[in-house]
Amino acid sequence: MNKRYEERKNRLLPGGEPRYVHCYDNGDETADRYTAVYTGNYTSRTGGYHWYVGMSGKPFHPQGYGMHGESDTQIDYPSYKHLGKKIKYEQLPEDCRQLVLQDYVYLWGITDHPLYKE
Repeated sequence: MNKRYEERKNRLLPGGEPRYVHCYDNGDETADRYTAVYTGNYTSRTGGYHWYVGMSGKPFHPQGYGMHGESDTQIDYPSYKHLGKKIKYEQLPEDCRQLVLQDYVYLWGITDHPLYKE
């Protein structure tokens, strides 16, 4: 990979964690307890839509929940109270972090990441 790509990757994934994502926890009030809202200047890649994912603590489990959505506007702006308490990415359960990171590397085109899938 070239130097410019590596700089971009390091800017998007500082310390290996996604920079442009907001995470929320509604305290187990619904099946989609956790919500991740992808932020940043990526909507040219998604037809102008803003992406998000709602998930249970184990979104890959057969009885788990992981539902993607898109909206004309970012669903946590101007207010995020309907999504629960704002948390840090590292506070998400491990499976949720994996799902968010998998989406994120696809969304930003980080093709050399192990979780990148087309």
